[in-house]
Amino acid sequence: MSEHDLYESQYERYFKDREKVKGYDFQNAPAGSVPVPKVTFTEKLRWWTLDRWKRRKKIREERDRRVQEILAVKQPPKQ
Repeated sequence: MSEHDLYESQYERYFKDREKVKGYDFQNAPAGSVPVPKVTFTEKLRWWTLDRWKRRKKIREERDRRVQEILAVKQPPKQ
């Protein structure tokens, strides 16, 4: 199979259906990178840091908050 034949059927289907289709095709979502969410702290982390448990607690709280946001999107609003 040559490179020319590889996408030829997809292009033909696109040009045939482009006038009928409305909206966004979610199966062909654009690729891109999203920055990783970060938890910031007032002090730098040192190997001798005594408040490591506070930092871990804050990270867990942020993780749980984000999970709850995701679950809220999946559930319909209560009336």
